[in-house]
Amino acid sequence: MPQSIRAATLTRAAVFTPLHTEGRAELVEQRLSDAIVSGVLPDGERLPSELELAKQLGVAVVTARESLEALRSRGLVTTRRGRDGGSFVTFSGHARHDILDQRVDALARSEIRDMGVHYSAIAGMAAELAADRAGPLDVETLQTIAASFDVSEEGAARRALSRFQLELAALSQSARLVREELRLQAEFGPVLWLCLSEPEHRERSLDVLLTVTAAVEAVDPDAARRESTRHIAMAVDWLVARKSMLAQQREKMPA
Repeated sequence: MPQSIRAATLTRAAVFTPLHTEGRAELVEQRLSDAIVSGVLPDGERLPSELELAKQLGVAVVTARESLEALRSRGLVTTRRGRDGGSFVTFSGHARHDILDQRVDALARSEIRDMGVHYSAIAGMAAELAADRAGPLDVETLQTIAASFDVSEEGAARRALSRFQLELAALSQSARLVREELRLQAEFGPVLWLCLSEPEHRERSLDVLLTVTAAVEAVDPDAARRESTRHIAMAVDWLVARKSMLAQQREKMPA
């Protein structure tokens, strides 16, 4: 397995995968904003330069510049001049859930479910192939990642889940599945796994990771796929319910 697949920075790498749609500044801003709010790019993280960012995301330099300006205006990024300057993440996390709730509120229910179907197709196939192709050392890697899933802390749980999903994609031995997993984690992951804000869902997610790992060890592709897709369906249902709750709260607000 390529060392790049096993690197601890895989989750961060997903942020800087090329955009597959027209490179508008709003899309770059959303990609980076989601990564900052979800903790993938932590407070104090130095971002790539405008030129590097444009190259990595496959957009024009002016697009990267506009997106960074928008992030600065929102207080998510600050730019310092000088030898040790650059653009740095400035986000303490106090407004994190408000920002993600705005993302959920802006999505249509049909869009949430459609993205869930897409992600299930990718993650389910990756899990199925991983169960068919993984060896004993690969199973140990999955077990190690599952052991790092800290149910007491949302950020640690998110990072462990992301690594686990990427590892399954890597074990599928399909470069295309790995690339698509990276892309989906960057574009949908921060919203999809918003349910991890609740301890109950962190517990459920850990159970899924352990069950999928057991299925891979038992060379049971059907079970691996079934548990992976069930996990995503659970997260999608939570999102739809969250959207309904936000709509109800908005209706109760005074005009």
